[in-house]
Amino acid sequence: MRILLAEDDPLLGDGLRTGLRQQGFLVDWVRDGLAAEREIGYDKHQAAVLDLGLPLKDGMEVLQSVRRQKITLPILILTARDAVPDRIKGLDGGADDYVVKPVDLFELGARLRSLVRRAHGHTQDLLSCGALQVNLAARTVTLSGQAVGLSMREFDLLHVLMLNAERVMSREQLEQQLYSWGYEVESNAVEVHIHHLRKKLQAELIQTVRGVGYTLMPPKDTPVAPAA
Repeated sequence: MRILLAEDDPLLGDGLRTGLRQQGFLVDWVRDGLAAEREIGYDKHQAAVLDLGLPLKDGMEVLQSVRRQKITLPILILTARDAVPDRIKGLDGGADDYVVKPVDLFELGARLRSLVRRAHGHTQDLLSCGALQVNLAARTVTLSGQAVGLSMREFDLLHVLMLNAERVMSREQLEQQLYSWGYEVESNAVEVHIHHLRKKLQAELIQTVRGVGYTLMPPKDTPVAPAA
């Protein structure tokens, strides 16, 4: 899951980025409001953590601006402004959640997962597609009740495909969700991860739409052997 972090405090920003990365998030970190508004407009992230006290452009102004542009990216406000009127203003201004500093990193991670789930019409950390189940909090995968071991990148790719089940995703869209800033992305990286997923899961799980991209289709249940 790729998220945008907008925080100008260098120590706090580094701590948030490190803690969220340890939970499996890909984090792009910006330090001012203009950069935050620009990155939100690129539609590369699944959620954003937005501090209100940003230089160049206040976080509340950024929030109001992107909502006027009809950008629906889930946005969580993270701020030291804990007065009730500030919280009301933030939520009424278009924020999806509001957290007061200091925040527990695991709570922040859970809130971000919740925002992304709700944005895709899900309500639980457990995503299902046929016999396939993905637990986002535990980062585990089972197929017909059997555990499937995936690498970090394979899990992230499957997560994106599960959230967009039966919707065609282009290679470029998948790359945007799998790699944050600073990563060297090989030209066939997505294809390699798709190949590994097909070997570990049912081969027909991920369909190729030639010239367009990939889509996840509900897998068939593994047949149960008849009783003797």
